[in-house]
Amino acid sequence: MKKVYLDNASTTAMRSEVIEAMTTVMAQDYGNPSSTHSFGRNAKSVLELSRKAIAKELNVSAQEIIFTSGGTEADNWILRSAVKDLGVKRIITSRVEHHAVLHSALLLEKEFGIEIDYVNVKIDGTIDYTNLVEKLANPIKSIVSLMHVNNETGALLDLDRVVQICTEHNVLFHSDTVQSMGKVRLDLQKTAIDFVIASAHKFHGPKGVGFAYVKKNSGLQPMLHGGEQEKGLRAGTEAVHQIVGMAKALTVAYENLEIERSQIELLKSYLITQLEEKLKGSKINGGAATFYNVVNVLLPFSKEKTAMILFHLDMKGIAVSRGSACQSGSIKPSHVLAEMLSAEDLVKPSLRISLSHFNTNEDIDILITALQSMQE
Repeated sequence: MKKVYLDNASTTAMRSEVIEAMTTVMAQDYGNPSSTHSFGRNAKSVLELSRKAIAKELNVSAQEIIFTSGGTEADNWILRSAVKDLGVKRIITSRVEHHAVLHSALLLEKEFGIEIDYVNVKIDGTIDYTNLVEKLANPIKSIVSLMHVNNETGALLDLDRVVQICTEHNVLFHSDTVQSMGKVRLDLQKTAIDFVIASAHKFHGPKGVGFAYVKKNSGLQPMLHGGEQEKGLRAGTEAVHQIVGMAKALTVAYENLEIERSQIELLKSYLITQLEEKLKGSKINGGAATFYNVVNVLLPFSKEKTAMILFHLDMKGIAVSRGSACQSGSIKPSHVLAEMLSAEDLVKPSLRISLSHFNTNEDIDILITALQSMQE
């Protein structure tokens, strides 16, 4: 049985070049980068070269890249420090954000008594920019936190437009770019976001490592204490092998971006065509104009099949998801789709199918055949 992996928004397979780079570091550069002897200096050199490589891809200075354990830590840190240290009294976000943002905001509301203001979400899952402007008419010190690409539907945020709105109203802008990093080019000199976050395992790097871009002189303070690592902003010995793997993954992703993007776009087009032709009544949540590697589809099945659909596909060796992997064990409907679908459609099965350059048309055919067999 051929195994088919179509859950790349959840995590991605590591590239062979990444594994090779990490293996070399684990074997040779195992010193603590904070140590002053030659082993430590070698590790520090490798670490800083990785930081420079990431900074170069985003057109920022190396000192603005802070390594973390991933996107969730970075989201928590940035929002907490914005409230605790920068005097932010209101978080403006949306109800379709990742729970790393939503749950952090609720905790900060409870701890510090800040306001949370939710921007309206349109039926296609995109943000209502007019409503954002209306909310910013209130001059309270705020941070806007909106994700670039929605991890469940692929709905896109116009970063340049939000930067312009936030600049005009003199508020901070934080964007969770976990789903887009390595898949679109970001020039943070042109698109002047204050805080951006990334997680290596979403762009064919290792799990357990990510980074935050923190604009120079932002005033952000550490969440973890006990060491002077990461410019004093994130205590703890850096995972050098993971950081090297992340930098390699990002560099290779941008080297191959145009070729791999066009390959994935063709796959997405083929997938949508097959769904429309062979599963009549399928509906793409958010429409076809979503991010190029994500398709969230409402299937023409009865709600009774919702609970078992992932199990049946898994038995056939096919990996997809109903939504974010962080909540895949939950039987609750997706909080993202709850903002977009009618109550009737929300209880029916929706699948998130997310693609990478490792996928083929054959993978799509196997999925469609499996779904057809469940329809009967």
